[in-house]
Amino acid sequence: MTSLTVIPVPGHGAEDVVVATSGPDEGCVYTGTDDGAIFRVGPDGQRVERVAHTGGRPLGIEFAADGRLLVCDARRGLLWVDPATGGVEVITAEVDGRPMVFCNNAAIAEDGTIWWSDSSTRFEIDRWKDDFVRNTRTGRLLRRDPDGTVAVVLDGLAFANGVALSAGGDFVCVAETGARTVVRHWISGPSKGMRDRLCSDLPGYPDNIARGSDGLVWITIASPTDPLVERLQRGPMALRKLATKLPDALQPQPRQTVRVVAYDERGALVHDLDVSPGEHGAAYHMVTGVREHEGRVWLGSLHESAIAVYDR
Repeated sequence: MTSLTVIPVPGHGAEDVVVATSGPDEGCVYTGTDDGAIFRVGPDGQRVERVAHTGGRPLGIEFAADGRLLVCDARRGLLWVDPATGGVEVITAEVDGRPMVFCNNAAIAEDGTIWWSDSSTRFEIDRWKDDFVRNTRTGRLLRRDPDGTVAVVLDGLAFANGVALSAGGDFVCVAETGARTVVRHWISGPSKGMRDRLCSDLPGYPDNIARGSDGLVWITIASPTDPLVERLQRGPMALRKLATKLPDALQPQPRQTVRVVAYDERGALVHDLDVSPGEHGAAYHMVTGVREHEGRVWLGSLHESAIAVYDR
C-alpha cells in the first residue's frame, strides 16, 4: 500500500463498490447510497454521475454478464438495474411467500445462479444494531437458480453479510458479522453440501466480501472487535434488549478504522491492509465494501459520503 484516496459522491452511505472490468465503462466504479441512488465513478475519480435510482436502499452490487447490475436493496429485495437506461426490475422480494427483511450482498455464478444474503428475518436495516447486539442468528444464505427457483441454503447465521464465490465455483462464502467468521458452503466436489469456515476469529466485524482479480477473497473489517459487544452477545437476552433500547449515544459504536484483509481459497491470510485514521490523508470510517481490481483496492462505507481506493 502506498496511498489512500477518498473520492466524494453526492450521497450518504456509499456502502458497496463494484468495478466494471470490460465494455465502455471499463475501470469505472459503481456504488449505491442511502437515498436510493446508484452512481458511476470514473477510474480517476474525477467524474461522478447518477445512473439510476432504486426507490429503496441499495447495498451489495454485482455485475451480470449482460452488463446489468445486480443490486441487493435492503428495502426492495433483489433488483436488476440497467446503468445504460436507469431501468429497475425486481427479481424477487420474497422467500417462501414472505418478504425479505434485510437483503444485503450477492454473488453471481457463471451459469447465472445468484447467491445472496438476508441478514435478519426480524430487523430491517434501520435497526441493524438491534440484530447485531441481540445476536438473533436469523441470517440466511439464499440461492436463486436460473429457472427462478429460490431456496434457503444456510440459516441460523449471525448477521449474514458479504457473499463471494470461489474462482472455480466449487464453494460460496458468506460473512457472519456477529460471529467474526466467514462460512463456506461447498457447491461441488467431495465436500458438496458440507459447511465449514474459510476463516474465523477475525480481528473485527466483517461486512461485505468479494473475490478479487487476484483470486483472493477480500473481506472488510467494518469495526475492530468490541469487548463490550462480545460480552453483550453472550449475555441474557433481557440484557441485550435493554442495551438496544438505550439512547444511541450510550450504545456501543463502531470504532473508526480503515481495514481489509484477504484470504486465499485454502483459508490462509495473504494481505492485511490497515490504515490508521488520518494516515496517508485518510479521513474515512467503517469500511463495508471492497473490490480488488488489478492492484487497486476500492472501498465503500456505510457511514461516508465517499468511496476510497488503495493504490498498492
